[in-house]
Amino acid sequence: MSDTAERMSRVDNAWLRMDNDVNLMMIVGVWLLQPALRYQQVCERIGQQLLQYPRFRQKVVEDVLGASWVDDEDFDIKRHVVRETLPRKRGQNERAALQARCGELATTRLDPAHPLWQFHLVEHYEGGSAIVVRIHHCIGDGIALTSVVLSITDGGALPPQRSHDAVHDEDDWLTTTLLRPLTDLAVKAIDLSGEGVSRSMDLVAHPQAGTRELARTGYRVATDLAALALMEDDSPTRLKGKPVGRKIVAWGEPIPLDVVKCIGKALNASINDVLLSCVAGAIGDYLREIGDDPSGKGIRAMVPVNLRPLDEAYKLGNRFGLAPLVLPIGIDNPIERVYAVRARMSELKGSYQPVLAFGVLAVAGLLNKAGQDALLNLFAKKATAVMTNVPGPTQLLEFCGSTLRQSIFWVPQSGNVAVGVSIFSYGGGVQFALITDCKLCPAPQQIIDRFAPELEKLLWVTLMLPWAA
Repeated sequence: MSDTAERMSRVDNAWLRMDNDVNLMMIVGVWLLQPALRYQQVCERIGQQLLQYPRFRQKVVEDVLGASWVDDEDFDIKRHVVRETLPRKRGQNERAALQARCGELATTRLDPAHPLWQFHLVEHYEGGSAIVVRIHHCIGDGIALTSVVLSITDGGALPPQRSHDAVHDEDDWLTTTLLRPLTDLAVKAIDLSGEGVSRSMDLVAHPQAGTRELARTGYRVATDLAALALMEDDSPTRLKGKPVGRKIVAWGEPIPLDVVKCIGKALNASINDVLLSCVAGAIGDYLREIGDDPSGKGIRAMVPVNLRPLDEAYKLGNRFGLAPLVLPIGIDNPIERVYAVRARMSELKGSYQPVLAFGVLAVAGLLNKAGQDALLNLFAKKATAVMTNVPGPTQLLEFCGSTLRQSIFWVPQSGNVAVGVSIFSYGGGVQFALITDCKLCPAPQQIIDRFAPELEKLLWVTLMLPWAA
């Protein structure tokens, strides 16, 4: 093996081996840009900026003990930045054609003989260009990859230089986190933007902490561990079942973030409470229309929670836990639904479940493939969806002189989970995107198209509430 070989962390190894016949562990995204780009421009920018991160020049070499990152001696930028032609069926518009191609790429494996990423350039799309990005989850999580990919835009900052001693930061961090008593950890609140947990985690025990506080912490850890292990099965709906492995993607136009903020302030709720309420309302209304009564039901979504400081995102790798959140799809009243989401989010505050779930991933990375699948499928069976909310820049960015007008991505699903919901804030708007299995949800655009009406309904009902003078 090469002298430059670097062992893959246990958690990243778990993500590497999580691919199955119906779900690939790829994060897929789309950039819509205007005016159009030239292929050579894109190759040069990615070569100059993205390849500053060594991981994007490295391939994965597996062995009996796990896997290693090894420099690809046959690296060719044109293998990773490819031109795409967008075939269109009769009567199909450009967006539908691009969505169909994204669905195909989401189920097309990356070449394991080379670094596990690709950029697909559609040079002519809606008067500009589109770039489809595919990156395997073992390279990094959503927060890390968002930070890295956005760094290649015009004026993006290069990664800090890492010393040789820092190469094993991830394993050292993992060992420190998991081998210390869990009473050393304090997850004070969950913020789905990924900032709250990273700010509030206390990785080192405070010697002055009293015995009573430690006892309370130990009790909460035990309670949360039991809650993870004993989660009830999710509500049966048409979104849950055995997927066939053909993906369909959908997205809509961004929703103004200022409107979401105003509603949240009026209802004494967070931005996330409002957004997740709209997600629950859209899914519930869709199920109701296709004849699946959601009354009294909730579906469980596994929500990634960031466990690292955001200024360390450039280090890549996966450092996030998972929190199970039940979406109240059976509540029709939009105000009542917001408060139900807020109450469920409050129940997660102070939870150790994200850290414990991270520990499960670490353990899975030590098992063989069959053992890992058996362990992680226990979680997958309890959920209908994976849902993530990633914060992006508040201003529109440029790439090679073209304006990045819309940025979309899809979160991968594991096991037999068939629905991925992605929320991305960018340039003053909130972007919803959905990826589903064609058997269990053949028309995800019908759910996406309900997000804006759900927000508008919530806005009008909020305005009609009685206000004190």
